Amino acid sequence: MEGLEISVQYYKSLSTIIDYRIEAEYFDKRFLKIDDIFERIENTTFFSVANYENGRAYNSEEFSVLQLENGVKVSKIGDVTQKRINVNWVEVSELEFLRQKGNCLIDDDILMTLTGDPPDVGKVNLFKDNQIKSTWNQRVARVYLQENQSIFYSSKVFFIVLYNRFCREQLERFAKGIRQRNLGVECIEKLRLPILSITLQVKLNELITESFSLLEAANSTYKSSETLLLGTLGLNNFEPTSEPVNVKCFKESFLSTGRLDAEYYQKKYEDYEKVIKFGGLGFTSITNEYTLIKNVSRKDKESYNYIEIGDVNVSDGSATYNFLNSSELPANAKTEVERGDILISKVRSNRGAVTIIDFDAENLIVSGAFTVLREKENSVFSNETLKVLLRTSVYKDWLLQFNIGTQYPVIRDEDILKMPIPKIPKEIQEEITQKIQISQSLKKQSEQLLETAKRAVEIAIEEGEEMAMEYIRGYK
Repeated sequence: MEGLEISVQYYKSLSTIIDYRIEAEYFDKRFLKIDDIFERIENTTFFSVANYENGRAYNSEEFSVLQLENGVKVSKIGDVTQKRINVNWVEVSELEFLRQKGNCLIDDDILMTLTGDPPDVGKVNLFKDNQIKSTWNQRVARVYLQENQSIFYSSKVFFIVLYNRFCREQLERFAKGIRQRNLGVECIEKLRLPILSITLQVKLNELITESFSLLEAANSTYKSSETLLLGTLGLNNFEPTSEPVNVKCFKESFLSTGRLDAEYYQKKYEDYEKVIKFGGLGFTSITNEYTLIKNVSRKDKESYNYIEIGDVNVSDGSATYNFLNSSELPANAKTEVERGDILISKVRSNRGAVTIIDFDAENLIVSGAFTVLREKENSVFSNETLKVLLRTSVYKDWLLQFNIGTQYPVIRDEDILKMPIPKIPKEIQEEITQKIQISQSLKKQSEQLLETAKRAVEIAIEEGEEMAMEYIRGYK
């Protein structure tokens, strides 16, 4: 049966398997190969060195995307899989946090997803910034090293071990369920981890520490571009009115806008429009500076690189893509795009899922839930400036004015196109563009260091630590 995707198991051996697993996928050859590898190397199990703690089922009606005065930020699955910094997590009130008897995260805690599709279940992320009160929900686990364990040099090294392919594939194997996979204690307790030398672990710790330092610098540089833009617009300390009542006659409302919902006429939206249109810089509109792209794909190519809403990192506006065969594309994969195009989420636009296609990839196709813009030749706006502008708190909140629908509110292309945008001086735009490009460069360097550390662990498992150290020296 050599070369075939077949493996033979004796029934007697199933007594050692979690819950007598007999589905064929459990005995996939790639999983059996991992078993063989760990039989040859020194290893330990998850609960011999670490603990994990489930989160709480916070009331979804309590969630807020706005900053609460005494709010507690909550990590959900998407925050782990997208490596989002915690400042963009949703919040619950402190009362709800106390009611659910939640616990707070501390620096270097590891977050692990417990449910999801096979690619997402068991993913991990390292928590940073315990200056912000943060917790996690029931679909995510907090993972942390035991106080007296002596196998792992640091939480960072433990994180990168959990992050590597061999641990990820073990968790994919142990997860239960059909449509949605789930990890429980009985799955995680079987996870086998490599025991690495202190020499290698010190090197890994250095790589990861430098990676997170670069990521922090990237986020700081991005934030400085936003501060510069808001300062130019005089919006650094801008507070719109909180007046709950706005009286409009029929002519000023439905006859001119076609809208009758009270939310549309909140006074704060008028404040946003006034500060942009009469702030002294002059204004234009998105439709004057950008072309709406509606190149509906015929999907006649063998494969595509697909971008959906979840592929946009709302913490920094970067994006990734997934390679899919045409037959695997979802029905909503619609628009073909190219480098330089701007994607704006029409779903939950207040999250700031706005990105620039700043990479070269063939056959790029995106979800129909994006508005796709392409800069006009005579545009007075740079892509980077528009990206930063639409991700400011002012514009993220302003976009909520145009929501239509109740259970699944979205905004329309035409509402995005007609939005007024200020005419930013050219020298300010150039400075913003430079900051964004520096931020992106730092982020890529950070990702490369993290990937180097992960790959070094995989090489140590497969080929030995000498080869892993050589790989790290080659990167340096």
